[in-house]
Amino acid sequence: MITKNIQYAVDELKRDGLVSIPTETVYGLAANAYNETTVKKIFELKNRPHYNPLIVHIKSADYLQHIAKEIPDIALKLATAFWPGPLTLVLKKQEHVSDFITAGKDTVAVRVPNHPLTLDLLNELDFPLAAPSANPFGSISPTNATHVHAYFGETLPVILDGGECEKGIESTIIGFENNQPILYRHGSISIEEIEKMVGKINTITHNDQTPNAPGMLSRHYAPKTETYLTNNVAALATYFEGKKIGLLVFKNPMHHHNIHHQEILSKTGDCAEAAKNLYAAMHRLDEQNLDVIIAERLPDEGLGKTINDKLERATKKE
Repeated sequence: MITKNIQYAVDELKRDGLVSIPTETVYGLAANAYNETTVKKIFELKNRPHYNPLIVHIKSADYLQHIAKEIPDIALKLATAFWPGPLTLVLKKQEHVSDFITAGKDTVAVRVPNHPLTLDLLNELDFPLAAPSANPFGSISPTNATHVHAYFGETLPVILDGGECEKGIESTIIGFENNQPILYRHGSISIEEIEKMVGKINTITHNDQTPNAPGMLSRHYAPKTETYLTNNVAALATYFEGKKIGLLVFKNPMHHHNIHHQEILSKTGDCAEAAKNLYAAMHRLDEQNLDVIIAERLPDEGLGKTINDKLERATKKE
């Protein structure tokens, strides 16, 4: 059921069910973070490997101490600056936080989402929500309620409809080693924005065996259609002569007789607009019964770097 009424979501979550929630980044698949049995249902429905940790969504920064401990001052500084918002912090976990959420690690990923419906929902509950993206593991993330329903149908009893996601790509994830911040995942807040506050930070964004945070696996966010990322769209379109081609381009449309469908992320060249449109455009391309999708690499700075990171994980290399 797709609904805007949070009471349906409240009731389902209190019955230990799963609910899809809107956030400013992507739609999440949420469960009571304090109920290990319910958290296991998330992994089962998504077919998500248990070594890949989840994010805990809390109602406010004031609640953080219920989930995390030994919180570095620099983490509190970032939380003050960016919460509610698309920043996830990986911190030492409180003992009662389930190992299923943290993939057996002693750290937990946590954030305060910036969406009015979900904040209202969290304030109606006496527990936080564990919530990865509401899609089968490895698939394109959902940015509206229709995407979620297309993935799970009536298997998911409540899909809370909060409209199109404002940011359109996942939260930025920052962890800490020796109280120094480390970027674990590129996201809706650019690394440059983080560094303005805390100085130069190290980056560890790939780990296929024991990821410290979600979004670190090398293959992720992938369409069903074979997809390639390139700096030279025209050359690759020529290479796939005779194929039914879909294009995902930054701002300039391309004319080629093989092109069956084309998605332009931002006609004005705005990376924030491109990020918001990215996953929805990938969903539309994946529905076209194409032979191949060709994605254009964006300028590798700011949110362009984030978008390129998502595309690199979704595509085969040229």
